[in-house]
Amino acid sequence: MKTVLIVDDEPNYLIILSELLRDEGYEAYVAGNSEEALEIVKQSDLDLIITDMRMPVMDGLGLLQNVKATNPDLPVIMITAFGEVDKAVAAMQAGAFNYLVKPFNNDELLVSAQKAVEHYAIIRENNRLRAELSERSLYAGMVGKNRKMQKIYNLIEKVAPTPTSILITGEPGTGKELVARAVHSHSPRSQAAFMALNCAGLPENLLESELFGHEKGVFTGAMALRKGRFELAEHGTIFLDEVGEMPMSLQAKLSRAIQERSFERRGGNRTMKVDVRIIAATSKDLKEEVERGTFREDLYYRLNVVHLHLPPLRERQDDIPRLATHFVNKCAQDLKRPRLQILPETLRLLGTLPWDGNIRELENTIERAAVLCNDEVITPDDIQPDSASSHDSSDWGESLELEQVIPAEIPLPTVLDTIEKKMVAKALEKADNVQTKAAESLGITKSLLQYKMKKFGLHKR
Repeated sequence: MKTVLIVDDEPNYLIILSELLRDEGYEAYVAGNSEEALEIVKQSDLDLIITDMRMPVMDGLGLLQNVKATNPDLPVIMITAFGEVDKAVAAMQAGAFNYLVKPFNNDELLVSAQKAVEHYAIIRENNRLRAELSERSLYAGMVGKNRKMQKIYNLIEKVAPTPTSILITGEPGTGKELVARAVHSHSPRSQAAFMALNCAGLPENLLESELFGHEKGVFTGAMALRKGRFELAEHGTIFLDEVGEMPMSLQAKLSRAIQERSFERRGGNRTMKVDVRIIAATSKDLKEEVERGTFREDLYYRLNVVHLHLPPLRERQDDIPRLATHFVNKCAQDLKRPRLQILPETLRLLGTLPWDGNIRELENTIERAAVLCNDEVITPDDIQPDSASSHDSSDWGESLELEQVIPAEIPLPTVLDTIEKKMVAKALEKADNVQTKAAESLGITKSLLQYKMKKFGLHKR
């Protein structure tokens, strides 16, 4: 039940408004002046304040300013008399959610109250999730309270202070580099360099130079001596991403460098001692690669002293709202849009999607939605995940016949809604109103289909 405080110095008006709101399911408090109202604000968990502008001692604007000083998110609706538009404008500038000019009808008040409490619910949910995120160290950007992630956090705390090599495994996009950075930042090496290198896609000679450096003149274009990651990361950490893609010949040199803590630059003869920690990551099963003969067994055991396996996002769906809120906050900062919010129903929708690309795909989806959304609120319609639709849609236009050509002067959102409604209706018709089949044919989840059915007034017959 939502709780509203009504403030007015006219007792009859308090009775009328409180009865109206109670009939609509609100719990209503009343106050005859601003001082009494402020006491109720201190003692109660309110969802909305409705206050008259004209009151003795402290008027509605003064009450608004006092409320905003202690609870800036709590919505306040101002009631003003005809001819007090300047005061209404001042109230809006001071943070009022809305204002109503007397005389107004009951529906105006009820609609405004509903919008206010819904807006406040969104803000409170986002604030709750932000508070959850701040309860523990985010481990250099890691977010999650899932049981499997708790085990990862505990392992990080145990292994970070040691010099032990670590192998991180998991599907692409699960956050392997974040884990490596978290280990580094919680280790005695945190003040030294963290050097990351992706072993996939680099030619063997270039990868060797990136790792171990090269001497001047060792190959055409080597105009100067170059230091590699092993020298640059002295006393720090080297993160080798996709280590399973490293050529066999280079694996031997890496294995020796880890074992003996020494190496030679490419083209050089001088053996150099080194103090670095190695953290490697792969999306492959390196044990299988060893059995196939494509990965050195000695290197595998030297890397796999401690093994951290990151679960895919589909195995930690309870973390999706926290992750999404984290990415919304990040977008709000990066895009300089501090009022950016995400609806609770959008968070619920995100929890139903497959996320084949894991956390990386979720972050990209949130960023895309943040850029394209209207009114600073991310709705379910703004969600367009990369993996939500993988079916062949090349011939959808041929199978979907619009009953009329839409005139060009109609706004684009109206055109898109018209087409989308037609597609959803056609899919439901072909699927005999079986929602699972209709959603599959559209390449969306059942939850998203149900949202669109509600939006377009398409009810199951």
